[in-house]
Amino acid sequence: MMSNEELKKMVDELRSYSKETTWIEFKRNDATDNQRLGRYISGLSNAARLSNEPFGYLVFGVEDDTWDVVGTTYNYLKRKEKGSDLDFYIRKGLTPSIYFEVFPCDYNGDKLIIFKIPACSSVPTEFENVAYIRIDSHLTELKKFPEHLKRILNSDRDWSAEIVEKATINDLDADAIAKAKELYKEKNKNKSFYKDIDGWSDATFLDRVKVTAQGKITNTALILLGKYESAHFLSPHIAQITWKLDTEERAYEHFGMPLFLEVNNILAKIRNVQYKFFPDNQLISVEVVKYDNEVILEALNNCIAHQDYFRNSRIVVTEKINKLIFESAGGFFEGNAEDYFTGEKTPKKYRNTWLKDAMVNLNMIDSMGYGIFKMLKSQKERYFPLPDYSKSTSDEVILEIYGHSLDENYSKLLIENKDDLHLTEVVLLDKVQKKQEITDPAAKLLRNKGLIEGRKPNYHISSSVASVTGKEKEYLQAKGIEDEYCRKIMKDYMLKFNGGERSDFENLLKDKLPDVLNEKQKKDKVKNLLQAMKRNDEIYLDGKTWRLKP
Repeated sequence: MMSNEELKKMVDELRSYSKETTWIEFKRNDATDNQRLGRYISGLSNAARLSNEPFGYLVFGVEDDTWDVVGTTYNYLKRKEKGSDLDFYIRKGLTPSIYFEVFPCDYNGDKLIIFKIPACSSVPTEFENVAYIRIDSHLTELKKFPEHLKRILNSDRDWSAEIVEKATINDLDADAIAKAKELYKEKNKNKSFYKDIDGWSDATFLDRVKVTAQGKITNTALILLGKYESAHFLSPHIAQITWKLDTEERAYEHFGMPLFLEVNNILAKIRNVQYKFFPDNQLISVEVVKYDNEVILEALNNCIAHQDYFRNSRIVVTEKINKLIFESAGGFFEGNAEDYFTGEKTPKKYRNTWLKDAMVNLNMIDSMGYGIFKMLKSQKERYFPLPDYSKSTSDEVILEIYGHSLDENYSKLLIENKDDLHLTEVVLLDKVQKKQEITDPAAKLLRNKGLIEGRKPNYHISSSVASVTGKEKEYLQAKGIEDEYCRKIMKDYMLKFNGGERSDFENLLKDKLPDVLNEKQKKDKVKNLLQAMKRNDEIYLDGKTWRLKP
C-alpha cells in the first residue's frame, strides 16, 4: 500500500508529463458514468502498452485542461451498478482480468481518487467485450485503429529473433561477415578465446555473436549481414535507410542490406566541414568539426536497433544546412530520451532483443543506455546544441543533431565556462536556447547562477555571461557554417536572373537562416554577406542591383 506522501509525489510526476500523453487521464470531480469508467480503464490499459509503460493512470480531482488539483467528491467504493458494487461490476466486465488498484489521496486538503491500471499484455483489455483506446485525448474503440491493435498483439514478440526458414548462409554477404569477424576479434583481443576466432567457421562465428540461431538465419542476420538481393525474405518489413539532402541542393539515395556495412557509406555521404567560434575572452577562434562521426554512427545504429519493423517503414536521415534529422518508426520502448541524458539509466527491456544483442557483440551499440549520453557529451564538448528528441511521438523517434550554433550565448558560455557547468545546467540551458519549457525550480537554479534572464515563459540565456564586449553583430558576421552555402545560393540567383536587389536575397534566404535570428538580424546577415562578396571582388552594385563580376 502506498503512503499518502508517495501518492502525492506520484500525482506530481504524472502532472509533469506532456498533456498529450495517452496513458494518463485526469478528470474533474465525477465527470463520467459507470460504463464509461470501464471503457476508460480498458483504453488506458491498452494505451499504456502502446506507450511501453507498465501502468496507465486515471485521476479524479485534477482539472483535465490545466492539470490543476481541484479535488473531487467522487467515491468509487460507494457506487452501485446493476444491484451490486461498482467495483465488482467493473472487474467482472474486464477481459482478460487485470488487477487495477484504487487509491484515495489527500493532496494538501483536496481529495483525489487514483486508478493505477496495468498495461495489457499481448491481448487488448476489453470492457464488456469491446476494446478501447485513447487517441490524443479522445476515447474510442480500438478496432477503428488496426495498426494499434496489431502492435498490441505483437507486443511480446521479438521479430528480430524469428527464423527465416527458406534463407541460408548463402543469402548473407561474405564481405560483411568478414568485416564483422574482424571487428569482433578486435573487440575481444583480451578474451581467452581470442586465439580461436580465426579458426571458427562462418557458421560458428555467426552463432557465437547471436546473429544466427543454431545455424538458422534470423531476421537479425538478414538486417545486418544479408545480401542486397535477399531483402525479399523480410518483405513486407523493410531494412533500408534513406539519406536525403535538403539544402540549396537536393538529392537522395537508398541504402539496403547489409546495414552493418551500409552505415559507413551513409556516413560518407554527409558533408562535414570545420566550424569556427569567436569567444570574447580568447584571441583566436575555436574550431570544431561540424559533426562528430561517432555521433552519426551512434544515431544510425540506434535507429537500426530500436526500429519497429512491424510498421514496414524505412529509416530516414535528412541532411539540412545546419542539422541532421534521424527518423525511425516506433516510439521509445522504455522511458523517454531525457531519462538517458546522464548515462545513469539502464533499460530493462528492448523491442528487438536479439538484434540488440547481435549489435552489441559486433560493437555497433552498447546495451547500458550510454548511447544518448555519449552523443550529448560530444555535442557539449563541441559547444553545439544537445541532441534533440522533442519532436518524437509515440509512433516515431525523431532525433535532431545540430551542426551549428543556435544561440551564440549558449555556445560562448560552454567555451568560457566548460569546466564550471554541471551537466544538468547544460541540459537546462539547451532547453532555454531551443525555447522549450523548463520547470520553475529549474528556472530558479539558472537564475540564481546568473545564467538566464527574462520572465516565464520567455527566458533567454544571459548575454552578460557569455558576451563581455557585446559584439553580437560582429559575431553574427564572423560565425555561420551557412555562409558558404548562402553565398552560393545568391550567386546562382544572380547568374540565373542577371542580378538581384537586396530584398530578393532577403526573401531567398529568409527560411534558410537559423530560426534564432530575428527578422532584423536576418536582413543584417544578408547585407553583411553582400558586402563581404563585394570586398572579395565577387560582385558589384549596379544602381540597386547586385551583379556578378565578369
